[in-house]
Amino acid sequence: MENPEPELADVARLARRFVNRAVVAARMPERPLRQVLLDHLGKDAASLPTVSASWQPYDHVNVQIAVDAWLAASPVRQHDIVGVTGVGMIRHMDVSIADFIMSTREVLGSAGAGGVITTAVPCGPGGQTRACVTNGIYLVHDGDVPLAIMLQPSDRGPMHAEVVLHVVGADSRRIEGVLDEIRRLTTERSVFRGQVISLEPEVFGPARQARVISFLQRPAVDRSRIVLPDGLLEQIERQVVGIGRHSRRLLASGQHLRRGILLHGAPGTGKTHTVSYLLSQLPDVTVIAISGRALTLITQACSVARTLQPAVIVVEDVDLIAEERTMGRPGEHPLLFQLLNEMEGLNSADDVTFLLTSNRAELLEPALAARPGRVDLAAELPLPDAAARRQLIGLYQGNLVLDISSLDIVIKRTDGVTAPFLKELLRRAALLAVELDDSHDTLLGADDARIRVTDEHLTAALDELLDGRSQLTRVLLGARQA
Repeated sequence: MENPEPELADVARLARRFVNRAVVAARMPERPLRQVLLDHLGKDAASLPTVSASWQPYDHVNVQIAVDAWLAASPVRQHDIVGVTGVGMIRHMDVSIADFIMSTREVLGSAGAGGVITTAVPCGPGGQTRACVTNGIYLVHDGDVPLAIMLQPSDRGPMHAEVVLHVVGADSRRIEGVLDEIRRLTTERSVFRGQVISLEPEVFGPARQARVISFLQRPAVDRSRIVLPDGLLEQIERQVVGIGRHSRRLLASGQHLRRGILLHGAPGTGKTHTVSYLLSQLPDVTVIAISGRALTLITQACSVARTLQPAVIVVEDVDLIAEERTMGRPGEHPLLFQLLNEMEGLNSADDVTFLLTSNRAELLEPALAARPGRVDLAAELPLPDAAARRQLIGLYQGNLVLDISSLDIVIKRTDGVTAPFLKELLRRAALLAVELDDSHDTLLGADDARIRVTDEHLTAALDELLDGRSQLTRVLLGARQA
């Protein structure tokens, strides 16, 4: 399968990533790396045991934080750090510290110990970054014990992008303990914990399998702005928020915590808005949002969710993958089946919520019926009825002055529309009011003028939207009637 053409947003993101990859090099004289390692670890360095671990590329920042935390945890722990120079393709090689010591490959014999190169990696919303070492070796004295730790982001092809950590020392049990502690700190201090993040594949070339994580601002939506039929929001809240709130008692009673909620309905009925409200009610929960190309990374999303639970995985427009195949061999299950299998594979004690949205639930029904138990609640968000349309007009009124006596007529004429249609109706009425009122009548003073919308303005705006020439606009705004 060919890579999809990059979109403008992808190009912009890549440009930002390129700019962020500024390097910082410590100014120090370059020395043969082999000799530096021998001086630090001793003449038997080549025979010392090594333990290694690897992480997904997006965990580079977390591994860096863990290494820094481990180094700072003991007052008797001292270290220097050197960068690996003279080996241009090391990122694409499977290399350990022992390889540098023994110079088992001709190219490694020219490796030098020089300035440390770092890359700026996102670590939080609002453009926060942290400097992370690339191909650096920490020369550690843990008390009287010399250790060496190599941090190496590796990219040995489209299926082998990872971050590798090697720990070398004389005592196998001790270096295994060091690696275990770094693993623990990587999870415990993850910058993704409690954040809203999106997981997406890289755009270009072999790096398609690489994982890119972006930080998003957690939405802030007041409950009063959710307009649904009586009792529906309470039912959704109970499944999403309530189970997490009472997780300990539920587990003690033998009840599982994993849950799947499907919000379905016509476009514009408030599915995304409801999801935003739910996320605003879970301020300490990790949220992983995936959509589009990122749906091929559902396994990685589930891995992050399990590690950082309590967590929510948001999959919008899940119907788009109902028939889309995985990246594997022909005949393999659609991506939707992969998603459902991942949902089933969670442990009963995993506090992970799958929050799915769909405009076409009928496409999902065969797969859901074939794999029962994955979705615990399928909540249909209907088109707003008359009472809901009246409430929505009140919400979207903002600072408009509605001088209207025939609202009942407007409510009747807007049967079958969605919230975006009503929002645009009020904006058009306000624009008409401004254009028709050259005096700019003001209730609050010249610097804070409020627009007065009358029956005339609202009726004219509605006539315009319902005009036969605006059929496509009506569809895009959610009006389904002819």
